[in-house]
Amino acid sequence: MTEDEAARIKMQFLYALRSKGVTDARILSAMERIDRGAFVRGIFAERAYEDMPLPIACGQTISQPSVVGLMTQALAVGPRDRVLEIGTGSGYQAAVLSLLCRRVYTVDRHRRLVREAQAVFEALHLPNIVAIATDGSRGLPDQAPFDRILVTAAAEDPPGPLLSQLKIGGIMVLPVGQSDTVQSLIRVTRLETGFDYEELRPVRFVPLVEGMASD
Repeated sequence: MTEDEAARIKMQFLYALRSKGVTDARILSAMERIDRGAFVRGIFAERAYEDMPLPIACGQTISQPSVVGLMTQALAVGPRDRVLEIGTGSGYQAAVLSLLCRRVYTVDRHRRLVREAQAVFEALHLPNIVAIATDGSRGLPDQAPFDRILVTAAAEDPPGPLLSQLKIGGIMVLPVGQSDTVQSLIRVTRLETGFDYEELRPVRFVPLVEGMASD
């Protein structure tokens, strides 16, 4: 690929993000710096810069870039925040978050995905990401509380263990829904008196599964 072609693809990529509502300059800058192509392998690599989800190992997907951008935007991450991501997947979302906050803890039930994502984080010199193979539905109580929590798999309701690991004033963004056809992206803000729930947009994500995978 020539420099001109690479520049054109990057411009189209950023235009697609803006056209879908990703307007935060910090997020656009982070998504320009993190090469999605580093997280897509095999026959789908040539489609890494299209705004579409793509298959990855273990029957999972890498989310479409505009959804990554919109979820990150909804999370309102600050530079001093500690962020927990449930569902490492390819590692792309964690990599974007790592440029926006102090530290990212990302967990996945598939050990293979954690290993492969960790290798990409190291290759991209992203030292503030801690990737752990564990049951994401339980969160990381030993590291709690978190300023922000992002869940990239759909549950019927926001999991209680994750809600309890959110700081007062903290925000969690996650898809909820009882099937893979009807899901909503919601933002949960923890208040002194409870939780505030805001519905953002329809989405489709793989389900949040308890326990560790056998891979």
